[in-house]
Amino acid sequence: QVQLVESGGGLVQPGGSLRLSCVSSRSIFSINAMGWHRQAPGKQRELVAITSGGTTEYADSVKGRFTISTDNAKNTAYLEMNSLEPEDTAVYYCNARIVGNSTYYYYWGQGTQVTVSS
Repeated sequence: QVQLVESGGGLVQPGGSLRLSCVSSRSIFSINAMGWHRQAPGKQRELVAITSGGTTEYADSVKGRFTISTDNAKNTAYLEMNSLEPEDTAVYYCNARIVGNSTYYYYWGQGTQVTVSS
């Protein structure tokens, strides 16, 4: 029931910055959690960052470099990425968690490609 659309991916040089956006078709106020995952070639999809209940969590590999935030008025979640490294190259996916009938439901965006290369 929730549609998520990511944008902002592209090519950036090592050490550069990039901001990803995720626009939700549903009010973020009604979303239990918003997060970002990524999947690099030949690797499993992994957690990057999650925000829920006013708290945030990050993968160890991105702590201090990435920041997740939301703009509830715009139904948008963001991932600010700084000091990017080639290892950050991946398809980044927006994720939303909805609570209903005492059950969690998960929705995913289509993904946006981030390439870090000189």
